[in-house]
Amino acid sequence: MKPVVRVAILGAESSGKSTLADALAAHYGTVWVPEYLREFVDTYGRVPFEHDQFGIARTQLERERAAMGDARRFLFCDTTPLMTALYSRVYWGRVDGELARLEAVHDYDWTFVTAPDSPWEPDGLQRESEEVRQMVHRMLLETLDARGIPYVLLGGSLPQRLRQVEELLGPA
Repeated sequence: MKPVVRVAILGAESSGKSTLADALAAHYGTVWVPEYLREFVDTYGRVPFEHDQFGIARTQLERERAAMGDARRFLFCDTTPLMTALYSRVYWGRVDGELARLEAVHDYDWTFVTAPDSPWEPDGLQRESEEVRQMVHRMLLETLDARGIPYVLLGGSLPQRLRQVEELLGPA
């Protein structure tokens, strides 16, 4: 049996990561790993503090590992520790050592970045503004480029994004 291909889906807030990950998992008949941050915010009724960031990233990775057993051909990961660390830089101007170690290991087979080309939508506690979304997008691309992490920028509607991914990963 072939190993499962791990696909990181990164992007700024309100750029369609979760929608895309869910649609790709359905399209390819596999599972996806939702962004734990959303659950954290819903559970605690607040945005994370700086000291929460490592635990959020660690939980995200633990859920990835757990989902590998159920994945068929692909595992779509809605965010990675790299995004958690990027938001730490945005909000606190630094990344703690534990989170930095998790962020450094970006060992996904594919990295897709969702373009912030859809209308920005507020989402309660979790979303800032269109300005922050654009800033985070720029920071993400700069980070990926600086670290030499290859990525594919996905834009357009959900059907257009699905077609872009299928051209790269192959048919379902």
